[in-house]
Amino acid sequence: MKIIRRPQELQKLMLELKRRNKTIGFVPTMGALHAGHMSLIQAARKENSILVVSIFVNPSQFSPNEDLNRYPRPLKQDLALCRGCGVDFIFLPSPEDMYPEGFTTYVTVEGLSGLLCGRSRRNHFRGVATIVAKLFNIVCPSSAYFGQKDAQQAAIIKRMIKDLNMPVKLKVLPIIRGSGGLALSSRNIYLNQAEKEDALVLSQALRLAEQAVKKGQRTAGTIVNSVKKFIQKKRTVTLDYAALVDPDDLLPVKTIRRDSLLALAARIHRTRLIDNTVLKLK
Repeated sequence: MKIIRRPQELQKLMLELKRRNKTIGFVPTMGALHAGHMSLIQAARKENSILVVSIFVNPSQFSPNEDLNRYPRPLKQDLALCRGCGVDFIFLPSPEDMYPEGFTTYVTVEGLSGLLCGRSRRNHFRGVATIVAKLFNIVCPSSAYFGQKDAQQAAIIKRMIKDLNMPVKLKVLPIIRGSGGLALSSRNIYLNQAEKEDALVLSQALRLAEQAVKKGQRTAGTIVNSVKKFIQKKRTVTLDYAALVDPDDLLPVKTIRRDSLLALAARIHRTRLIDNTVLKLK
């Protein structure tokens, strides 16, 4: 496994591998790797001749009042996990490498970026789209792997790839959950045991909605209201939003006529968590 820090060095190497008809699988991360990341890395390893993982805590997707400085950075542990999964290249740039002095170019996916999490996290998805576009240009991947937990992010990247004619296949893999149902997230490290137990209300609410759809409920308002009431019973959890939307354009659904995305965001003490499920019709 080789660690590369300079964008130009990695880009030159990747372009040479592409000329040799190598397929490049890419997993972009902010580190603090967990089993969710490992599922992406293992899939990319299986499907490609070359595997690249980036570890970069992207400052442009954090607002001033968010957790950039305290975001977990267990680099030695992350590198050991990547080595164990057969990663070929780790891209480990500095903020100065990715945003050099005078940097003024950003990518904004209009519409999608202002919905759901975008309502409370101003410029977050501009930062996400910008760094992913830069990483795609540097790594030149054949396929890029993202998790369903960040469903809005995946929808935005999908739209960016289509709109900008990027030669990248987007692979979105299922959410990995802990034994109690809590969606795995690097931010779970902020939670104590009691808070982790309280956070289970999110996945429990999603399961409640899934059961309602299985029993024939199709009215979005009824499903969303039942989810909100269920979560609000847990006084330690502050709901940011619960929304039933189209999985592609993220616009609200009134009646479920095809597979729809139920997305949640909530705070458990100081920690903001997201979760979702796709409500599937038979």
